[in-house]
Amino acid sequence: MRSYPTNSPQAAARIVALTVVADGDIGDTEIDLLGRLAVHEQLGMGRDELHALLDTFCEDLLSSGQLQWSDTCPVDERTLADLMAEIQNPELRLTLLRLCVELAEVDAHVHEGESTVLTAAVEHWGLHREMFRPTSRN
Repeated sequence: MRSYPTNSPQAAARIVALTVVADGDIGDTEIDLLGRLAVHEQLGMGRDELHALLDTFCEDLLSSGQLQWSDTCPVDERTLADLMAEIQNPELRLTLLRLCVELAEVDAHVHEGESTVLTAAVEHWGLHREMFRPTSRN
């Protein structure tokens, strides 16, 4: 599996890509949502670059023998921890968590694999408090 510089757009996009493939299917609704949310812009990359990274990530998973189109997360725990460790910036972590939650919920059902990715993000990034922080109302 390739590694990317810490907090790079590519490292961040790989977390998004993992969420997209975590339910065992790259659905049109997920791809459409990537465009509607302008995820590529939020991560600081071009649309084509994001789609190329999604392809490259799937190739890496296939070559490592980890891509198992099933309901479980397509990477092992160590790889999942390594991917999460590439994101150190607190604001980027929150942005990614928000995007990944939206992607996981786009089909009105959070699959086991998607839940595994989201839980790993919260645990590895220490975002437990962020999940339960009340929103401010003016």
